[in-house]
Amino acid sequence: MDVENKGTKKELGLVHVYTGNGKGKTTAALGLAFRAVGCGLRAAMVQFLKPSEEYGEQLAAEKLDGFEIISMGLDHMCSEVSRSEDIRLAHEALARLSEILSSGKHDLVIADEINVAMSWELLEPEEVIEVLEKRAPCTEVVLTGRGAPKKIIDYADLVTEMLLVKHPFDRGVPARRGVEF
Repeated sequence: MDVENKGTKKELGLVHVYTGNGKGKTTAALGLAFRAVGCGLRAAMVQFLKPSEEYGEQLAAEKLDGFEIISMGLDHMCSEVSRSEDIRLAHEALARLSEILSSGKHDLVIADEINVAMSWELLEPEEVIEVLEKRAPCTEVVLTGRGAPKKIIDYADLVTEMLLVKHPFDRGVPARRGVEF
């Protein structure tokens, strides 16, 4: 990291929440990661509830030095999922997130769909906050997903709610590769 980025890194350390029923939570977090990597920072994303299925962001991260995506979860769109398996995998993802946050190796860490994991009661907000409290200094964190719990919203420094006004899915347009995944 060059001298300029050392100063940039000292300014980091906030917690963002991107929530709501509108499209764009993961996309906004990815845009932030893209910006961070462009400025010489290191970024990581732990995906809760998303398998490694060649989502567009997973493919792009492989080509982008300084950004890694760790996908941990089952495909809820295409397969039957047991609650006990979801709970186990959510806790494995939380443990991996904790390792990444405490390591100090990344300047920006995204917990993708972690809000959904909490709203489905796979994780408790208190255990997520405990992990956030143990993060390395100067580590910026983004929590994405619908249904962010009030305790998480209260804890965060920045909260953005994506509002659904209109979506082509309502007209029968399915999720499209390269746009929604």
